[in-house]
Amino acid sequence: MTELILVSLGLGVGLTMDACAVSMTDGMNEPDMKLRKISAIAFTFAFFQALMPMIGWVCVSLVAAEFAAFARWIPYIALVLLVIVGGKMLFDGIKNKEEAVASGKITVKMLLVQAVATSIDALSTGFSLADIAGESWLKALISVLIIAAVTFAFCFGAVFLGKKFGNKLGGKAQILGGIILIAIGLEIFISGVFF
Repeated sequence: MTELILVSLGLGVGLTMDACAVSMTDGMNEPDMKLRKISAIAFTFAFFQALMPMIGWVCVSLVAAEFAAFARWIPYIALVLLVIVGGKMLFDGIKNKEEAVASGKITVKMLLVQAVATSIDALSTGFSLADIAGESWLKALISVLIIAAVTFAFCFGAVFLGKKFGNKLGGKAQILGGIILIAIGLEIFISGVFF
């Protein structure tokens, strides 16, 4: 059990980095964000970072061959989603530099796209989860709950950090946020396709 916890903590830290960076951009784009919304953002990222490996574990356990065929498309999907969201933020930030912060409110739709895009590569973690948890759904559940807790903590802190930078960057925060999202999409794509 100790090994399961340690590996899950490591997976949690590794998987949360993209979500953490996006959470920071959310904070930069909406520096007046309230605690309730910060918690909702952190929870959404944590939920999807736990859901995707669990789906991957189920797929590996039930339909491994079909999942392996789908897994090669994951980097392409993440790239498209993050470029769309990041491109919109970049365009809006350039178009309305003075009003960028006011127009940079994070919507539910935007948050869901961000959460799916940053967690979709965690589907392939289902392979690792199958090695760690084996056939035990309880061990798999414990592992993804640890991943969710790590993601929540990191993203919660990242939004606060982003808020601090957002206040200092003003209208440029949305431009920087868009660039970061596109860069994350490229990183997921390059590491998923070429490495």
